[in-house]
Amino acid sequence: MHGVWAGDIVEEERSYRFIYRKAYLQRADARAVSVTLPLREEPYDSPILHPFFDGLIPEGWVLSIAERNWKLKERDRMGLLLVCCADPIGAVSIEPYNEQSDER
Repeated sequence: MHGVWAGDIVEEERSYRFIYRKAYLQRADARAVSVTLPLREEPYDSPILHPFFDGLIPEGWVLSIAERNWKLKERDRMGLLLVCCADPIGAVSIEPYNEQSDER
């Protein structure tokens, strides 16, 4: 969120989980990534990718190009999120987990 690691999205076997990082919640300037995901310590669990994050994934011909170039299926929402949403329009960007930059 605005270049600060706000939270983690995890794809589990049959669900998705988004949780804000404790360090982010303690910041004076912490803002929710979406009105549907207000700041809180408890995780947000969902059987589908949270609509806010799913809405970042392109549609139409752009989605077709992404599927073809990265050999992803439309149903692989997490894969599409990771390859298509590193620098979307707006305050939120999506990056794969990197232990070296982990600030939990």
